[in-house]
Amino acid sequence: MLHVGMQLLNDAWLGHRTALHRFVLGRVGNPDAAEDIVHDVLLRAWARQAKLRDEAKLVPWLYQMTRNAIVDHYRRQRPTEEVPEELAAPEAEPDAIAELAACLTPFVAQLPEGYRSAIELSELEGLKLHETADRLGISLSGAKSRVQRGRAKLQEMIVACCALERDHRGAIVDFTKKKPCTGNCG
Repeated sequence: MLHVGMQLLNDAWLGHRTALHRFVLGRVGNPDAAEDIVHDVLLRAWARQAKLRDEAKLVPWLYQMTRNAIVDHYRRQRPTEEVPEELAAPEAEPDAIAELAACLTPFVAQLPEGYRSAIELSELEGLKLHETADRLGISLSGAKSRVQRGRAKLQEMIVACCALERDHRGAIVDFTKKKPCTGNCG
C-alpha cells in the first residue's frame, strides 16, 4: 500500500482547496457550511492518507470524500419530527407476549417429530442451521426445509388459536385467544 506523503497531500490540498470550496458551496449554498465541510474533508484526508494506493487518484479521492462529507452534512441537517400519537406503534404488552410465548411449547410438542426436533434445536436452543443438520444427521438443505416447514405449521396452529395484533413492521404486539381454541394454549 502506498503511503501518500505529507508534502504530496499538502500540495494537492493547496492546489485544489479553492475548487473544492466552490464545489461544496454550489451544493450547500452556505459559505460557512461549505468552509466547515472543506475543513472536515482535509481532516478526513489527513487521517486516511495511508489508504490511498495510487498517487494519480489523489484528486478523485479528495472529491469522493467531499461528496461523502456533503451527504453527511445533509443527513445532520435533516429535521426530526415527532410521530403523531395516532401513528405511533402500540407498545407491546409484556404480559400478553410472554403468555403467547408460553403457548409455543405445547404447539411445538404437537409438531411431527422431524419438524419438532428441527424447531427445538434451531429456534429454542439457538443452534445455527448447519449445527442443527449435524445434530439431526441430515443435510443442510434438509434442515432448512424442516425448520421452514415447522415454522409454517406453528404459524398455522397459532393463527387457528389466536387473533394476533401486529404493528406496522409485522411484529406481534398483542393477541387474543379464539374460542374454541383447538390448540393447547392455556
